Amino acid sequence: MALLFAVHGSVLPRIALHILCAGLFGALVAAVDRIHLATVAQYTTSPFTLLGIALSIFLGFRNNAAYDRWWEARKQWGQMVYEVRSLARVSATLLGENDALRRELLDWVSAYAHALRGCLRQLDVSDALRSAVGERHATAALAGRNPADYCMREMGRVVGRAFQAGRVDGQGLRILDERLTGLASVQAATERIWSTPLPYAYTLLVHRTAYLYCYLLPFGLVGSMGWFTPLFTAIVAYTFFGLDALAEELEQPFGETPNALSLDALCRVVDISIAEALGEPAPLPLQPVNHILL
Repeated sequence: MALLFAVHGSVLPRIALHILCAGLFGALVAAVDRIHLATVAQYTTSPFTLLGIALSIFLGFRNNAAYDRWWEARKQWGQMVYEVRSLARVSATLLGENDALRRELLDWVSAYAHALRGCLRQLDVSDALRSAVGERHATAALAGRNPADYCMREMGRVVGRAFQAGRVDGQGLRILDERLTGLASVQAATERIWSTPLPYAYTLLVHRTAYLYCYLLPFGLVGSMGWFTPLFTAIVAYTFFGLDALAEELEQPFGETPNALSLDALCRVVDISIAEALGEPAPLPLQPVNHILL
């Protein structure tokens, strides 16, 4: 029963006004018909059944496409955590756990994760970068158009210095470079998802059809449902408008909506992994606020 009345994490607050308007319109149609204020055109439910089936199929396709984007984004950030932990492990093996170059490399990894979060959410992450690599390097990274790419280049320079100093051989260089390539692949994939939304015309078609259906439905229900017309209209509106709103949230998985990915928490996982790899006190995992984990 708790799920039935749950509001946190639901799209209900976003669509409540639309549901109310559809329900009130259904009440108006029912009142006009039942009180005989005017003759209300009544239609059979067959056209609405066909339109409802078509709309359900369209919404299903759109939600599947939006969820695929959300799930692909989540897999990419999971891959990032894997690459970070692998890099921390192999760098300890090749450079030594207390090596200064290893510490510098992992500091840049932390900065990279936060810089990518800032790029995907269009947020100011200057404080996180300063905490990871210091004021001078953070300023240099933020001066460019792609701070995450700057951090990636710095990681490459650290690995290059280790090779030139004889700290790792050619095989070790290849192993470290594979981990950096994995991180770069995550960045490319997430930027592709962020910069390529679903076609707007498709979204607009589904959105308009949902509105048209919900505001025509009372004319098909009033003959048989009477005063229950607004109730059933509101239920149908909640279903269709809710699926439409949910698809909008899932379509952009890097946003700050309740159903978007928890990028702040994932970056904290990266910070915890790096701190533990360096033998330092690890920060605590982020906890949900009002049942929402950012």
